[in-house]
Amino acid sequence: MTDDTQKPDQRGSIKSAERVMDLLELISRQRDGLGFTALIDALDYPKSSLHGLLRALTDRGFLSYDPEGKVYRIGVGVWEAGQSYTQAAHTARVALPHLRNARDVLGETVQMAILDGLDNVYIAKEESPQAFRLVSDVGNRLPAHTTGLGKVLLAALPSDELDRRLEGVRLSRYTQHTVTGHDELKARLERIRVLGYAEDSGEYTLGLYCLAVPVKRRGSVVAAISCSTPVARLNRSVTPDPRMLNIMTSTAAAISRDL
Repeated sequence: MTDDTQKPDQRGSIKSAERVMDLLELISRQRDGLGFTALIDALDYPKSSLHGLLRALTDRGFLSYDPEGKVYRIGVGVWEAGQSYTQAAHTARVALPHLRNARDVLGETVQMAILDGLDNVYIAKEESPQAFRLVSDVGNRLPAHTTGLGKVLLAALPSDELDRRLEGVRLSRYTQHTVTGHDELKARLERIRVLGYAEDSGEYTLGLYCLAVPVKRRGSVVAAISCSTPVARLNRSVTPDPRMLNIMTSTAAAISRDL
């Protein structure tokens, strides 16, 4: 019964999102912009819906309105979003030689990720040469509260921004080790800020251990890197492994200098 009552809202949300994307794509192809009548003819949206979308996108800077020509054009908000992608691509290019070196020294998979909402998105990876290794891909995303990378990135957020992102969100459980309580997560993030690194031991995938550290640009955390290894290869007598922590910290520092 609950699922049935949610379906109309879900369909409505998806339809609105598709309309926003169709609208932005259409206007982006017109250098001189498009007026309201031309948009209605091209998209066949209800006038009230189109008015609402145009107002919201203009208010947020994704569209600009020229009152003299009475046309809409792509706004600076789209450029800013594109710059974020460009910066991520640049960060990955700079990081790859350093990640490759860390992979060669440690013999384990080394990755880099950035934060998107409450997910960490992988932007670079160097595979372990060993047969038994982590399987993941650049472009994949995982819930940030379940990974070492994600927790490093969450820990870098201002407390009010972290609260805003967590508000009304139910954190999913993936294993018995996953932290799902907001207060417990915040306590762990505070400890990460003090230590300067984060660990993940089976919080998303049982049997997998990750050690993550932040990468900074001009003093601000812009990404995180991690070393992942099966627990079976981990020296459990000392956690984190001093050698792994030292190499990952020095790798992050080298990337930060090059950025």
